[in-house]
Amino acid sequence: MTRPPIHQVPGRKEQVRDMFDSIAGRYDFLNHFLSLGIDRVWRRKLISLLAADRPAKILDLASGTADLAIEAARATQAFITGTDISAEMLAIGREKVRGLGLEDRITLLIADSESLPFGDNTFDAAMVAFGVRNYENLQKGLDEMNRVLQPGGKAFILEFAKPGFFPVKQLFSLYFRFILPLIGKLISKHRSAYSYLPESVSVFPQGENFCMQMRKSGFSDVSYRKLSFGIAMLYSGVRMNS
Repeated sequence: MTRPPIHQVPGRKEQVRDMFDSIAGRYDFLNHFLSLGIDRVWRRKLISLLAADRPAKILDLASGTADLAIEAARATQAFITGTDISAEMLAIGREKVRGLGLEDRITLLIADSESLPFGDNTFDAAMVAFGVRNYENLQKGLDEMNRVLQPGGKAFILEFAKPGFFPVKQLFSLYFRFILPLIGKLISKHRSAYSYLPESVSVFPQGENFCMQMRKSGFSDVSYRKLSFGIAMLYSGVRMNS
């Protein structure tokens, strides 16, 4: 029997939710520590592109602890709705939002990215950082992202990738497969959360393969750019006029 892709394994959604609930308290520290702070640069790159169109209503999918939503609030005048399936991650996000006095601009809700509680054509822009890789059904999640965007609205997706050239490929593989999981396990106290990360990246479609899935969901002008020698990819697409 052929094994289904990791983003289509039944029950995976609940496993991901429980995993992030359990590491929520250490997530921000580990995120910045393990990436040497480069993840902040990647998020700011996404926001700089998104902010250029001055969206009024932004959807932040897989919002987690709200880092990307906060960056968007700093760079735009938009109202931002963040969604996630992890209640513990969102609880930390709400604390950060309150501490920055952004409650009137950022709303965080428990919601499934594959079945969003919003009407069609609700948002001017959608964004997600390191979240689509965790979807149980990737295509369904992209379909929903497209549905809730207004015609002409843009989606920006930031995700890890696998560098393809020497020596970055070899160094990244060594760090990602062996060093990162060990440090993550020691600090987070979670047995498998940081070994799951390289596993999920290794099987996730990247580059043109992911762009094809965005087009299948109804996005046009789909493109991607490599960040930090291909360690991450920043994808973008426009919802076609219906």
